[in-house]
Amino acid sequence: MTLNRRRFLMAGLAAVSFRPDLRADSAADAVPPQAGCLVDTTLCIGCRKCEDACNLRNHLPRPSTPWSDRSVFLGKRRPSDQAFTIVNAYAGPPSPDQARTPRTFVKVQCMHCLKPACVSACIVGAMAQARDGSVVYNRSLCIGCRYCMIACPFQIPAYEYGVALAPRVRKCEFCARPAERTGASPACAAACPTEALVFGERNALLALARARAAAHPDRYRDRIYGEREAGGTSWLYLTGRPPAELDLRDLPAVSPARMTESIQRHLYRGAIIPSALYLLLGGWMWLGRKRENEAAEKKNSDSGEAPPR
Repeated sequence: MTLNRRRFLMAGLAAVSFRPDLRADSAADAVPPQAGCLVDTTLCIGCRKCEDACNLRNHLPRPSTPWSDRSVFLGKRRPSDQAFTIVNAYAGPPSPDQARTPRTFVKVQCMHCLKPACVSACIVGAMAQARDGSVVYNRSLCIGCRYCMIACPFQIPAYEYGVALAPRVRKCEFCARPAERTGASPACAAACPTEALVFGERNALLALARARAAAHPDRYRDRIYGEREAGGTSWLYLTGRPPAELDLRDLPAVSPARMTESIQRHLYRGAIIPSALYLLLGGWMWLGRKRENEAAEKKNSDSGEAPPR
């Protein structure tokens, strides 16, 4: 992607006005509740119907192997520019009453952080957070800096390196459609046959997760992953094993965006005085040079000499 000053400035100006609002226009509408999705890894059977539904909804390239192919679980995968969600399998401890080791299946996608670092890092507003919490992408503003990829604590945004002319940053957008003014409506959750994925309001999902854990304490860990990690995420996980065993990263409860924004504010605040001084000195030098040129032109015109070039 060719980047020039005009494109950068236009993107910056557009970013000022871009605020994805997924509600219908109505002054009486309240701010919509925070959307969320609960992943119960003890119910996931690894059918990959969520992957199929995501692929269809987002018009992604179809894989070369069928969704029923279980060989994909032999290795670990990550979301990519052609697959916004994937399911991995994790072998459990040997079970004495079973012939084979039980497995845990874990779905991976953008976590839609409550305080998204990718949005904070984006300098032109191409990454933005809608009012229901969906983190969406505006390709018309993107300048390809890929700061969002560096900032994401979950390493989710993927870049279209194979696209030469207009590569995009690609990731799950919670099936939100800002252009159509529709909010989060994940196809993956609608396709899940075992209710391992439950979509709804985040606070209600937290209550549901706690109720499940209380009803079956022998089945679940006493922890809801995503409740506090990285400042909290819209995707929440109930697990029967330590999250670290399922590649769910151990992250602090403070969003990385809090720290980076604090640093930026101090840097910008500290740069105001020297920037103003440089502007003042530059203006003073320009004014002095202008007066010298005017004096030289007047002197030359009085003496009949041609002005110096």
